[in-house]
Amino acid sequence: MDMILVKIFATALALSEVTTAPQAVKTHFDPVQDRAEVVQMLRDGCAHMRQAFDIESINLDDLIATALNDPKAVAGDIKAFHGINFADLNTAYHQFCKNENVANPVVDLGQVIEFFNNAAADLPDPARLKGRKLPSMSVVLDGKGGSFANVFEPRNRRVWVPLAKIPDLVQKAFIAAEDRRFFQHHGVDERGIIRAFIGNLGESGRPQGGSTITQQVVKNLLVGDDVTYERKIREMIVASRLEHTLGKGEILELYLNSIYLGRSSWGIEMAARSYFGKKAKDLTRVLFEMRWNNPKHKKLLEVEGNRQWVPGRDGGYAQLVAALDDQRGW
Repeated sequence: MDMILVKIFATALALSEVTTAPQAVKTHFDPVQDRAEVVQMLRDGCAHMRQAFDIESINLDDLIATALNDPKAVAGDIKAFHGINFADLNTAYHQFCKNENVANPVVDLGQVIEFFNNAAADLPDPARLKGRKLPSMSVVLDGKGGSFANVFEPRNRRVWVPLAKIPDLVQKAFIAAEDRRFFQHHGVDERGIIRAFIGNLGESGRPQGGSTITQQVVKNLLVGDDVTYERKIREMIVASRLEHTLGKGEILELYLNSIYLGRSSWGIEMAARSYFGKKAKDLTRVLFEMRWNNPKHKKLLEVEGNRQWVPGRDGGYAQLVAALDDQRGW
């Protein structure tokens, strides 16, 4: 079996579990005795995803037909789709999503289970994030009580701020920009994954992953950010578990204090100080509505805004402004 198909279906197994049975996610299956259970889980997951495609008004059958007739129309120059055999994917689609008997199955469940088991072994405990405060910057004062130097660990130039001190506007802005269904999903948003997938069809370059705020917290603080199928499997499972360990407010607080926003600023408080000379609690609607008439902010946008902002990626000032700009009418 093609190794990329093994990885795709192992990831699909993890996605099926966290979207259809988030409270009972298994991380180990017997390669022989549990095959029927894995097949049913993949079928349940596919049925769930088909419903999500329907909600997004996307005809999955038409999309697959297009891929078979003209693979370049779907894959093009998108690196994420390189090496995928769409004919094999179609066969697997009919096996697991159409529940059809396939004469020559292309999916070796033994290999899929083995890859999944290895990826899901020894997962970090999300309870480690309960009540956790990330390392913050310390200020060294001079003899007159003024600021002399800032001391911080690498990648931790931040000032921790409780969620209660971050304006509701700012919270809503980041949720709207990064994870619109944050309060509805259970760690992984299948509709977000679909939107990212369709978005990837329209542009080349580094693919979007459709990661939720919860997944980004897990990636940044627990499982690492290597671009592999193994990490994605671990990330989805741990994100699902984190949603049962922390409340949404706790997850959002970790996110807003851990996100990198450019200018060596980790977290919303440090970014507010670096870009605007304000504390996060002072980032009011008025400030952002005034920025277009403020030469200082116009210059910042020209200098810092040359990096296109994409949800889930570093974008500095442009990200901060893009997220908040949508909320000016609130």
